[in-house]
Amino acid sequence: MTATTLLQRQSITVSDFRCSAGPDDRPFAELHRRHSISYVRKGSFGCQTRGRSHELVAGSVLVGHPGDEYLCSHDHVCGDECLSFFLAPELVEAIGDRPDIWQIGAAPPLPELMVLGELAQAVACGRSDVGLDEIGQHFASRFVEVVSGRRDKPRPASARDRRRAVETALWIDAHSHQEIDLEQAAAQPGISPFHFLRLFSAVLGVTPHQYLVRSRLRHAARLLADDGLSITDIAYDVGFRDLSNFVRTFHRAAGISPLRFRQASLRKGNGSGDGNFLQEPPNLH
Repeated sequence: MTATTLLQRQSITVSDFRCSAGPDDRPFAELHRRHSISYVRKGSFGCQTRGRSHELVAGSVLVGHPGDEYLCSHDHVCGDECLSFFLAPELVEAIGDRPDIWQIGAAPPLPELMVLGELAQAVACGRSDVGLDEIGQHFASRFVEVVSGRRDKPRPASARDRRRAVETALWIDAHSHQEIDLEQAAAQPGISPFHFLRLFSAVLGVTPHQYLVRSRLRHAARLLADDGLSITDIAYDVGFRDLSNFVRTFHRAAGISPLRFRQASLRKGNGSGDGNFLQEPPNLH
């Protein structure tokens, strides 16, 4: 078993687990130390916990409750891969700390959870601008709603809530060149990350991390229209910590590379070019 920590925050930790065990490997008892939900993205395995046996396949969810012992086996295939979210007690309390939900051991492949699990995997691979902590909290919240069969109706945001969301958005935009996570953003209005994520998304239509990334892209676009800084300097100045990530994110948003955007913007500014100045040239290879 190899484990890689992808994100560690006060309220949530996200890890990638890859197991290569097979039918000939002897299983051993393990202990859940925190509330957790693990999305099985590949392979399968068996799990025994609280006197029940579960068979998990791709799309299933392994559910952890602190203090519960569990035993995993691979009687049918070799190996599995899971994306796991470990939740702090205060986050579980905000979502819904009900033993009848958190002690079920496992959930079958459910469409409501599978689509979020795949989105979480896309986030982990850098193919989405949603924050990994954000999708983790949303995944956990949706898990509780689906298993319990109850979904809270969203309440209309009050004037105070709207002001909180807007003021925090302005703060994020002003500090977008810095590292900002969900907990730091939630500290601005002084509410829990879980409730802040819901509030911000409901009022502004995007998550805090999405707004952060888009603020960086907006600042980058302005700088790219000027020939004063290199593309590498712009990427780091606006808050990206990796040039390739900046190029990939910019291309996904704008449909063209930062270099092509700069070239087209400068030509447009000089009065040259045509109406299709933001189109990538065709691939002739």
